[in-house]
Amino acid sequence: MRHCLAIALVFASAPVLAQDSGNQDPASLAIKKLILPGEAFRVEGRPAFILWPAKELRRTPQPWIMYGPTLPGYPDSHEKWMHEKFLAAGVAVAGIDVDEAYGSPRSQMLFTSLYNELTRNRGFAAKPCLLGRSRGGLWVTSWAAANPDKVAGIAGIYPVFDFRTYPGLEKAAPAYGVTPAELQDRLTELNPIERIGGLIKARVPICIIHGDDDKVVPLKENSAELLARYEAAGAKDSVQLIIARGQGHNFWEGFFHCQELVDFAIARAKGE
Repeated sequence: MRHCLAIALVFASAPVLAQDSGNQDPASLAIKKLILPGEAFRVEGRPAFILWPAKELRRTPQPWIMYGPTLPGYPDSHEKWMHEKFLAAGVAVAGIDVDEAYGSPRSQMLFTSLYNELTRNRGFAAKPCLLGRSRGGLWVTSWAAANPDKVAGIAGIYPVFDFRTYPGLEKAAPAYGVTPAELQDRLTELNPIERIGGLIKARVPICIIHGDDDKVVPLKENSAELLARYEAAGAKDSVQLIIARGQGHNFWEGFFHCQELVDFAIARAKGE
């Protein structure tokens, strides 16, 4: 285990920095600014992106990581080192802006549209590794739960798996097109943490880094609960949970420079 387990002496709280568009085509800047070379385009009318490895590192089928949350400011500068490592390994990164969907059926449909565009029209591999940061965990896990045969693995940085903890039923309900009471009644059907049975059965591997002082996305109800469910089903070895001692929901560099997480995502994307 490398140093991403270390306790930080200084807690990062700096605001998100301005993005660098890299070598992005100027025509796509109106769609989305990117932190590394790539392209921005639209799928089903929604902004989408690909961060591309150098041409000499690409191959067919193209290994890739499906990322969330692709909101206007994400991926952000804090993640730049991590994405540079992916691209240097010949692994592309792609995502689609599904708005604040919190893993709703609509977000799953848009993820499928992106997946179909890349695998059918652009030569991308049939099984990407998924990467969810914070609420992006709801997005990627809900899609993975519906498509376990299309997932090589799931990586997470303090990811949300239970929408009751974040954003809460009141905020999540509109994205699902129901009332908070109705969403409460349909937790088994709609809450990502309740839908991971197929992932466990398929033993989809997961690697997560999560702080044990996270007040926004509590470790116990999210990443630790996912591990507990895998363990109860006899699949504990499929989950690596890296606990960042003393860390909360912040910009601590260890979350974004975690070599174990990066190595896992690259290996899964490449089918290794």
